[in-house]
Amino acid sequence: MQKKFSIWSVTVLIFLLSFELRAQNFPNKPIKMVVPYAAGGSADVLARPISIAMGQALGQTVFTELKPGAGGNIGAEFVTKSAPDGYTLLFASLSLSTSVSFAKLNFDPRSDLKPIAGIATLPSLLLVSVKSNIKNFDDLINEAKKSNVNFGSAGATTGSHLFGELIKSRSKTNMAHIPYKGSGAAYPDLIAGRITFMFDVMGSALPQVNAGQVRAIAVTSTKRSSALPDVPTLNELGYPGFDVGTWFGIFVPSATPTQIQNKLEEAVLAALTTPEVMKQLSSVMSEPVPRKGADFSRWYIEDTEKWAKLAKEGTVKISD
Repeated sequence: MQKKFSIWSVTVLIFLLSFELRAQNFPNKPIKMVVPYAAGGSADVLARPISIAMGQALGQTVFTELKPGAGGNIGAEFVTKSAPDGYTLLFASLSLSTSVSFAKLNFDPRSDLKPIAGIATLPSLLLVSVKSNIKNFDDLINEAKKSNVNFGSAGATTGSHLFGELIKSRSKTNMAHIPYKGSGAAYPDLIAGRITFMFDVMGSALPQVNAGQVRAIAVTSTKRSSALPDVPTLNELGYPGFDVGTWFGIFVPSATPTQIQNKLEEAVLAALTTPEVMKQLSSVMSEPVPRKGADFSRWYIEDTEKWAKLAKEGTVKISD
């Protein structure tokens, strides 16, 4: 019995030493950053320059891989089931907070994932096609009161979905939700007028507005955007408290060693100070969130609890 115990102890010691050695040598191969949304969306737009800058800080390639679907939950679940070795990251967004209350998940992001660093939060634009007869927000509400109106989203429980549900609830109108695998996938139908409106994060919405494909009729920030000074806030339009944004942050499987988490956190923080990333964040009118892992972790839990409260109160309802 004593001999078996000694062999077991040695085996465990070897395993722990091997694990520690791998952590010390991290990273020694490319790192995959999972973006759980479709190409062309704000997550994709932001993740690419950040991954490049992280790679420069770590001395290894950090590449993005798109895994869209289920409002970001397919990609998030994939990361929870990945090896906790620091080589698979999640470029998460608001849906990681909202899905806890508004979706049926096979995982719990609060316990199965660990926040590494916060990136930023971005306001969203309320968009209609330039071909639409809807020229402003009042036109949209009036249209919704007299006929069927639908809205697209980047997927169920994403910010674009819940912002639409919030408008529907507050305006007491009937609006049908049509989910897509990311906002990029919804734009062809929005531009063609097959869906009436959509909320989208400034990062991917602004190029479409500037290209003359869609019209912005409201913004979710507390003040007007300097990029679109003529577009009113929803607060101005009689929807006080509608100062919601879509945040982004980086997560890893919760069992990832602390030493590796720290290295990744340092790389993200370094990436966020590079001219390329700072320029990208500025161009999409981003606002700060706590960046350090411990601070962002507390902020993330508070955000999750905020949406849980709205769900419990019935302020936001999923009617699909």
